[in-house]
Amino acid sequence: MATENNDISFEDIDWDTQSTSTLSLSKQGIAEGVCYLLIVALFAYDYAVIENAHPLIWNWDVLSVEWLFAATFVALFFHIALPLYKNERMRQFYWRRFKKNRIAIVALAYLAVVFVIGILGPLVVDPPQVRFTNRILPPVGVTAVVDGVAKTGTWQYPLGTSAEGRGILALVVYGMRVSMEVGLVSTIIAVFIGSLVGSVAALATATDIGWMDEVLMRYTDIQSVFPVFILLLLLVYLFGAELWMIIALYGFFGWEGIARTVRGEALQRSSEAYIKAARASGANMLYIVRTHLIPNSANSVIISASVLIPGFILGEATLAFLGFSDPSTFSWGRTISAGQANIEQAWWISTIPGLFLFFTVLSFYYVGEAMRDAMDPRQEIEGGGGL
Repeated sequence: MATENNDISFEDIDWDTQSTSTLSLSKQGIAEGVCYLLIVALFAYDYAVIENAHPLIWNWDVLSVEWLFAATFVALFFHIALPLYKNERMRQFYWRRFKKNRIAIVALAYLAVVFVIGILGPLVVDPPQVRFTNRILPPVGVTAVVDGVAKTGTWQYPLGTSAEGRGILALVVYGMRVSMEVGLVSTIIAVFIGSLVGSVAALATATDIGWMDEVLMRYTDIQSVFPVFILLLLLVYLFGAELWMIIALYGFFGWEGIARTVRGEALQRSSEAYIKAARASGANMLYIVRTHLIPNSANSVIISASVLIPGFILGEATLAFLGFSDPSTFSWGRTISAGQANIEQAWWISTIPGLFLFFTVLSFYYVGEAMRDAMDPRQEIEGGGGL
């Protein structure tokens, strides 16, 4: 299907015109700043005042990574959800193209469920507790012989229990939260750094500061072959395994593809009239990057980010499976690894979280593919349709 002449693209939006006045832009910026300040204040209260003596929210003992996750959620709301909400025509255009892929619709619904459960899980599900009296119980409706004794699943543990007596349902729910935190927070960090580096490199070339572009892109090439896994092993040896450290490593060492993509897009736009006009009016490099180059490269950034998220989730699960995860968190990879010893008589310990991991990663890939087709008309095949 050919693209209609009146179709719009995320890239073609002049983001400076999305608000009716400078005042409304200021209100949005102030609201975002207030949200970040509130997160910082709650973080300080949690760690400096109550000092983790008791959970901050009901039975939820909020961890440091979860404060980063809250900040990520604020960034996603103000920089993706809110612009889409304000521009109804753009939102309908993208949704019309996205929903052609029916598998992606199912995948998006599944990810929405995973996201909601991951957010609300700590409020309604108790953390997995060690109860050896309930060890290796099968899922409800299943009877299994464990250590020569026939056991039948009960509704108290609908998905069964592990070798330590932890409920698989609770492990899956808390694993959802860990996966969302790793995938989204790491991606936001990578997108921020990659977009900034790529835009500055492109603008440097356009403004005859070619050496800056050369330095930035050569560093990008070096980092792309840097052995991050060895660095992780060293940090784990020195400081112990922490989830925030894994997230930081993924974010700070996973932006190379974003930088190259943004640089390519920005190079095409840095020679356009509105960029030259901004430079002629005295706008500095940071203003041009923030106001023009990064927003107008949003298509490519979002598409690239949709590929990073499942990669980060799978990477964290792999590290957890190998034993390099934070022992205080309940990662799917850690649960899968723990179930290996009893895989013959207790298949559900590894299989159930493994299935959730598989479908989560697969769903992100399907959603990313549909987003690419919806947001990049160049990917659309003439006469093609959705699945």
